[in-house]
Amino acid sequence: MSERLAHAKINLALVVGPVRSDGKHEVTTVLQRIGIADRIGLEPSNELLVEGFEADTLVRRALELLGKTAGVDPAWRVRIDKQIPVAAGLGGGSSDAAAALALANETLDEPLAPARLHELAAALGADVPFFLAEGPQLGEGDGSELSSLHLPQGFTVLLLLPDAEEKASTASVYAAFDARDGQVGYEGRRAQVLETLSAGDLAALPPNDLASSPFAAELRGLGAFRADLSGAGPAVYGLFDTAVEAEHAGKRLEPSGRVWIVPPAW
Repeated sequence: MSERLAHAKINLALVVGPVRSDGKHEVTTVLQRIGIADRIGLEPSNELLVEGFEADTLVRRALELLGKTAGVDPAWRVRIDKQIPVAAGLGGGSSDAAAALALANETLDEPLAPARLHELAAALGADVPFFLAEGPQLGEGDGSELSSLHLPQGFTVLLLLPDAEEKASTASVYAAFDARDGQVGYEGRRAQVLETLSAGDLAALPPNDLASSPFAAELRGLGAFRADLSGAGPAVYGLFDTAVEAEHAGKRLEPSGRVWIVPPAW
């Protein structure tokens, strides 16, 4: 059985614009993997089996789409060892789907080219193509149009999943954004993201457009040089200059929820 790690992501920036002609919102986002990962195992089989995570739908859809595109039966057995919190804004399902796509594609007699695999990933969700790429990426358009970024990686990530907080549906989060005319000023915020990336100053990135959390302010008070929600949350991250600082902050936040102290991942 071939295996691949499926890392979680955080959005180091997420600014959102108006609705596009395809019904999706224009976004500019900075995507960074972190050192929490599911493990995906895959091998040829007589039928499509996805084991280890009963709630999965995206891995199954990904492999069905790959089989249809490649003209083969989607006959693979997949094992998911789930470590990424579900529905937390960390992209776990998207990462699993991308890992399964990559592993299954390698088993084909005529594997799909990277650009075609990217198209399949984008059809599954705007986050999925990122997990086929290497390193930090700038996501534009609906988030699936990617450009490689050279970002500082010498930080430690504190991730907090607050107790008793559940992720609101993506549809409801965007509906609330539209209701408050959140798209106003998008071009200015987008320009700020691009200028900040050019300077390499992650601390100056604008806050998440979709949602906020009081824990972000608490993390900054505990020494994080940047803190925000990832995606639509509820997971909150803080970036620290040293692991010692992150561990100290983590001990302070342990009564508030689950805490991970992890490095960035490539």
